[in-house]
Amino acid sequence: MIADGVEDEEKWLAAGIAGLQQNAFYMHRALDSNNLRDALKYSAQMLSELRTSKLSPHKYYELYMRAFDELRKLELFFKEETRRGCSIIDLYELVQHAGNILPRLYLLCTVGSVYIKSKEAPAKDVLKDLVEMCRGIQHPVRGLFLRSYLSQVSRDKLPDIGSEYEGDADTVMDAVEFVLQNFTEMNKLWVRMQHQGPAREKEKREKGRSELRDLVGKNLHVLSQIEGVDLDMYKDTVLPRVLEQVVNCKDELAQFYLMDCIIQVFPDEYHLQTLEVLLGACPQLQPSVDIKTVLSRLMERLSNYAASSAEVLPEFLQVEAFSKLNNVIGKVIEAQVDMPIFGAVTLYSSLLTFTLHVHPDRLDYADQVLGACVKKLSSKGKLEDSRATKQIVALLSAPLEKYNDVVTALKLSNYHHVMEYLDNETNKIMATVIIQSIMKNNTRISTADKVEALFELITGLIKDLDGNHEEVDEDDFKEEQNSVARLIQMLHNDDPVEMYKIICTVRRQFMTGGPKRLPFTIPPLVFSSLKLVRRLQGQDEGQDENPFGDESLTTPKKIFQLLNQTIEVLSTVPAPELALQLYLQCAEAANDSDLEPVAYEFFTQAYILYEEEVSDSKAQVTALHLIIGTLRRMHVFGIENRDTLTHKATGYSAKLLKKPDQCRAVYSCAHLFWVDDQDNMKDGERVLICLKRALRIANAAQQMSNATRGSTGSVTLFVEILSKYLYFFEKGNPQVTAAAIQSLIELINTEMQSDSSTPDPAADAFFASTLRYIQFQKQKGGAIGERYEAIKM
Repeated sequence: MIADGVEDEEKWLAAGIAGLQQNAFYMHRALDSNNLRDALKYSAQMLSELRTSKLSPHKYYELYMRAFDELRKLELFFKEETRRGCSIIDLYELVQHAGNILPRLYLLCTVGSVYIKSKEAPAKDVLKDLVEMCRGIQHPVRGLFLRSYLSQVSRDKLPDIGSEYEGDADTVMDAVEFVLQNFTEMNKLWVRMQHQGPAREKEKREKGRSELRDLVGKNLHVLSQIEGVDLDMYKDTVLPRVLEQVVNCKDELAQFYLMDCIIQVFPDEYHLQTLEVLLGACPQLQPSVDIKTVLSRLMERLSNYAASSAEVLPEFLQVEAFSKLNNVIGKVIEAQVDMPIFGAVTLYSSLLTFTLHVHPDRLDYADQVLGACVKKLSSKGKLEDSRATKQIVALLSAPLEKYNDVVTALKLSNYHHVMEYLDNETNKIMATVIIQSIMKNNTRISTADKVEALFELITGLIKDLDGNHEEVDEDDFKEEQNSVARLIQMLHNDDPVEMYKIICTVRRQFMTGGPKRLPFTIPPLVFSSLKLVRRLQGQDEGQDENPFGDESLTTPKKIFQLLNQTIEVLSTVPAPELALQLYLQCAEAANDSDLEPVAYEFFTQAYILYEEEVSDSKAQVTALHLIIGTLRRMHVFGIENRDTLTHKATGYSAKLLKKPDQCRAVYSCAHLFWVDDQDNMKDGERVLICLKRALRIANAAQQMSNATRGSTGSVTLFVEILSKYLYFFEKGNPQVTAAAIQSLIELINTEMQSDSSTPDPAADAFFASTLRYIQFQKQKGGAIGERYEAIKM
């Protein structure tokens, strides 16, 4: 049925165009022969095609545009006729004899345009006559297009200030009156369209009406272009008349479109000065009108106006713009009880944006808007509407974008209350936005109270929210926790007392996050604490007394106690390798603070973790090298404690699973007995014992390889041990002699030439490079050169 209707409409349109073109042809022929009567006759017949009621608005528009083009040619002919001496008044009378009213009025408007240009009568009189005569067409579609034609031909002939058609003192009022009258009649016709035809076609009619809305809206555009319409005239005449028509038409489509038109076409300054009148119409609109969009666009325009120049801001204060907008939004939300939560939140979001642009210094205004939003949300619980959720994110993001400072947002007491109504997923997104804002703007959070408030906002990332049992993507989770970890570096205060409070606050929050988050959040907290310890060391060097004052108990030792308890929690995760690394970091910091018992305790904890929790062979190798490297840098230990720890480390080295790992760990332990800048830590004999043990292990590894694979394998381990021999030889260890080095070089050469040896280019290159180094040291001369001369190659 629909397809048949479309086909019929196409046929009717084709027939209408054919009839129009045929009569236009005869009209042109009459025009060419200057036959006025035939020209009028055929033009009237041509325009009769516009009398059809069978076309939809869209198809009717096609037909109208063809007629419009022909009327422009007819208008030029009428101008020529008046130049040739034909009376324009007689012509104006003559066209009124056309048989049908619609062609008659089109011709009348066309001649009227020429009549005004001739200036034989005041423009206002001709316009008044035409606008009144057009009342003769009451069919909605035909009437709309006729009045649109009148508006089109008259728009450049209005008696405006500065116009060639300007008349007496009240001339602008006549122009305004003409446009307003035409607008009023067009709006009535447009609204009446919805009642033309059966109810089942209402949706189709509404679509057609929507397509014709610009015909009505153009009148408001014409009004805005009239030079003589100043603020007073707009306030006293134009706006009240337009709003009267908008409110009285009681049509949802018309009210929404026309309110939007008013906002878009008239100047921002006018809106600001007539804000009360414009807003007063909003609660009177139909409940189904999308008032949120209307008000949002108004506030957006006013916000942009405020942002355009600081000079206009006093005007906003003068008219109390915020108060008026806030009141009307409250009334609209109260009046429209069925307004979805999305609509209410959109209004508050727009109002907040407006407030931040116009009154950036009035945080109480911004907090008032958030408070009103919380009040509206309080009856709804957690938001489930994704559009409303998106608007809440926009609402909460606005202060961050405006101030570029989370600290300012933290002063808004209702900010975190709004976040409570977000679903868990969106809460996390908003928390990430807040962290990104802090990082982007390099914002320092400098007090424990502000940190507490901040963590209340990002609680969705710190711990699992109530009722959140959803599966979380592992990559997303890691990214979220890494962003929290980065945040820790932005929490800083130069006052050590306050910094310690910040650390305690952060620790308390992190401990509620559950074991899964701790491996991400504990390390940055530990390093932040160690940074504070090192600052205290720097202050202690410059002064003898406690920098916190006599009454304070906060010292590096106190911080280390806190760190010990904090790292201990990681063992419940479990994350033994991470905990071990952090213990070693703390031990090194305690070493710099000359706190031997504390450093020893951290090493003890690291050793316990190594023995009881680190079972993977690769993890053991990594952990052991970390232990050896850290222990080598320690200078705070007495002989007894150091011997205990080094003995343990060498014992662990010999117990590693793989022989190559054992060998490397053992020769690394040699460094524990020879530290350059500490004379009391130079034990050449024990260095040699470690190196010899490493050689034995390397030899055992080759024998094992020979037994299992039939080849001795690579000589890499021997070359590595040779490098260690050379290191300690250079450092002046008397136990490491040139003869021992020479013996090792011969051993490596023998192994490489052995039939059971496996070719290894990398090991060969390593050995060759080592030999070149020895040769280089010989050539260098001096004390080192003399020592190297004893090595015969």
